[in-house]
Amino acid sequence: MQEAMINRAKQLLADGTVNRVIGWKRGEFVYDVTPAIFETAEELDAEFVYDDFTAANVSKYLVKECKKEGKILAFLKPCDTYSFNQLTKEHRVVRDNVYIIGIPGGPKLDAEKIKAKGITGILGAKNDNGTFVIETLYGEEKMPYYEALSTKCESCKSKKHVVYDELIGDDGEVLESDRFDMVEKLENMSAQERYDFWREQLSKCIRCNACRNVCPACTCEKCVFDNPDSGVENKAPADSFEENMFHIIRAFHVAGRCTDCGECSRVCPQNIPLHLLNRKFIKDINSLYGNYQAGEDTTSRAPLNDYKTDDCEASIVHERGVE
Repeated sequence: MQEAMINRAKQLLADGTVNRVIGWKRGEFVYDVTPAIFETAEELDAEFVYDDFTAANVSKYLVKECKKEGKILAFLKPCDTYSFNQLTKEHRVVRDNVYIIGIPGGPKLDAEKIKAKGITGILGAKNDNGTFVIETLYGEEKMPYYEALSTKCESCKSKKHVVYDELIGDDGEVLESDRFDMVEKLENMSAQERYDFWREQLSKCIRCNACRNVCPACTCEKCVFDNPDSGVENKAPADSFEENMFHIIRAFHVAGRCTDCGECSRVCPQNIPLHLLNRKFIKDINSLYGNYQAGEDTTSRAPLNDYKTDDCEASIVHERGVE
């Protein structure tokens, strides 16, 4: 797959269809894969990578990149295409300035889960019929593949690309997902149990803003949390504000627009399951207003941005909220 992607990118650069490519490259370690811009065939050959650790969603980077001169080639996994569509709907990306090649997605791996097993010095990895074989400085290690999966890939919602100019590999289908199972588990807890769960999780937050910075739905020119005149600016962890407000407010800001790409949880250095806040809102929107998938298209209006005479009454929403 990586070779096919590099070859196609070089062809599109050579014939002038695009003048740069957004993809991924390795950092210091084999599992340290990050989005990157490539402008030449030589750069692609030297640094471009696509493997089991290539989990990052590059859609948000296109908010700025698509406004530069020329057209950019973007390799988008199925989950990334939903984010791109949502950004198109919100007029945050210029569709005509992006050439999209749809590529197969996950499941992708989480290096932290591998290291949690005591496996270090990772040099490479491969899936061998459900067993994850890891080459290390100290020899070969093995673990069940599912134990190394990135949290965002544990319950995939779709293998289908909702936007592309061409595909490499076959397109998939929307999946029957169990992504709301944990949300239902939390809903079945008592109010005190839910409170204790989120207090424990959010108390880990170090206010690095990684979740906000990576989120494709967070594209405001000036974030309210960076505005000294807002009354809620805070750059350091603070119990009275941080744990109770920041993540909850951010979840409300992206409600109805979150595509459930899972980037917030993927980048969190404290492993807070932030995606569960968003999935709770998605589940409630589906229940109250009918099934809706943000980013599925670029024309429909989100339930929270639309009014219909048969919309759920506020009293019903309130009643559900205090159950």
